[in-house]
Amino acid sequence: MALDVGSAEVARVLGEVARLGPYFEIVTGAEDALAWEPFPGDPARLVALTEDYAERLGTEERRVAGSLVFQGLAARVWSPVVAAAARGVVPDLGRLRWYWAPGEAIAFRLDEPSGWRVDGAGEAAALIRPMVVDGLLKPLRDVMSTFVGLAEGLVWGNAASALAGSLNVGPPDAARREVVRELLAREPLAGAGAFGPDGYVRRSCCLYYRVPDGGMCGDCSLLKRDDRPEM
Repeated sequence: MALDVGSAEVARVLGEVARLGPYFEIVTGAEDALAWEPFPGDPARLVALTEDYAERLGTEERRVAGSLVFQGLAARVWSPVVAAAARGVVPDLGRLRWYWAPGEAIAFRLDEPSGWRVDGAGEAAALIRPMVVDGLLKPLRDVMSTFVGLAEGLVWGNAASALAGSLNVGPPDAARREVVRELLAREPLAGAGAFGPDGYVRRSCCLYYRVPDGGMCGDCSLLKRDDRPEM
């Protein structure tokens, strides 16, 4: 049974995993002047972010930009919680807040971090799956559906790809890999792709190939085996 962990320890673990890169960072500590709001929050911010993506990518297709926004946000949610779980602590993301403004980076924040101590990948995944999928990604999908059409297969393929892709950052970590595999075996991610000799391969498309000069992602099912980058 998972045991509660105090704020100081959760903040310490989040600080450690943040060193892996910006997608692993959740800010804790004293409040600042940024306009943080609950995630996913007001549709207006997501609309503006999607339009910003479209402009920077050079596409007029909102669904392409929306797909990549969803995948990027999913990666920023999965990455820190999985890395922390690999260290034995699952942070509670129930009060996750986020910030973005044009020209600035996306950021996530927990004002008063808390969480649970876990023993093994199965116990970690049992906590993470409902917290992330039901509590964060489904609400994100629902908000985004008010202004862009994204197929269910694409949404959960993106979520699975973002989760598997988190393993490509930082040194090899067997504990992280086990947590990721446990999560990918659970709905709605089960069947979205599979690990093979060349890494994870998804069964749906994120639409990045429709971006001018976009090409295909490393986990794209359309790539031939010989064309895949080394993972």
